[in-house]
Amino acid sequence: MFEVVLCQPQIPPNTGNIIRLCANVGCRLHLIAPLGFDLDDRSLRRAGLDYQIMASVSVYPDFDSFIEQHPDERRFTYSSHHTRPYHQAEFQPGDALIFGSETNGLPTAVSKHTPSEHQLLLPMRAGSRSLNLSNAVAIAVYEAFRQRDFDGLGTRTLHEATHVL
Repeated sequence: MFEVVLCQPQIPPNTGNIIRLCANVGCRLHLIAPLGFDLDDRSLRRAGLDYQIMASVSVYPDFDSFIEQHPDERRFTYSSHHTRPYHQAEFQPGDALIFGSETNGLPTAVSKHTPSEHQLLLPMRAGSRSLNLSNAVAIAVYEAFRQRDFDGLGTRTLHEATHVL
């Protein structure tokens, strides 16, 4: 339903956790090179458990290659340098949620492909640098699904889940 894009991810367990998230919610994962690890890295596999075979993962040599293959998708970038809170965006199925690397953040060249109203911030306390990448992706993905009333997950509704006890 949504596309998750990681620009130059560096830490294998973060990407493994994001693979697991994508497998569980049906998002496709797009990785923009260079990667700071091999896709068969042991720590990536451990974090993703067996979900890597359930997830759709594509790798691109650069961001322009991603744009060429996905020209019609609306793009939303996430950065601690943006000013619009993430919950003010209105998400639609097929939107691409784009994140930078753990060490360098979102490349400035990527933001130029995104309208200013799609440049989003996950608010934090003053003086904080950043959130863990896999946590940031999870927050963004679940906000997008929440806005769509969790349509597309193909599971019981939240109301049904709270009455299972």
